[in-house]
Amino acid sequence: MTFFPFGVIISLSILITSKGGVFYIQERIGKKLKPFGLLKFRTMVIGSDSKGALTVGTNDSRITTIGRLLRKFKLDEFPQFFNVLLGHMSIVGPRPEVKEYVDLYNEEQLEVLNVKPGITDIASLEYFNENELLGRSSDPQKTYIEEVLPAKIELNKQYLRNPSLLSDIKIMWRTFLKIIGV
Repeated sequence: MTFFPFGVIISLSILITSKGGVFYIQERIGKKLKPFGLLKFRTMVIGSDSKGALTVGTNDSRITTIGRLLRKFKLDEFPQFFNVLLGHMSIVGPRPEVKEYVDLYNEEQLEVLNVKPGITDIASLEYFNENELLGRSSDPQKTYIEEVLPAKIELNKQYLRNPSLLSDIKIMWRTFLKIIGV
């Protein structure tokens, strides 16, 4: 409940500064290939998803002013705790991907879908500034598919070989430190 006042402030900021609702729900693929609606605070203008699934760079024109701030501190991700409460996700685990990219997984890569997806993971830490990396690419879609996605899947497969409460706590702590800029 301590997040509730911040959630209200964030919600009002979104409503006041841009047209559209407070939340954005995007279909993602979860455990055992089961789709679910990933909940986020809306950070982009309405209709942005029709212009591509990837966010490219910090200057992506689809991102709202308040959205830039929310994304910088990963505050847009907080509604995913409702996904955790609903049983779609865990706090730590491979980040859920959109179907478009899951369809590209080979048999070995699909093993990351044997567990609940998470709000944070090792790959999220290693690719914390993924949008900037893609923003520098001449072909962000190709870079994501051929370089970033396979690397993230491999990091998640490594995590799955030795999952433990201690490693989850370390990932959560590292995530917190990244978010506050330490």
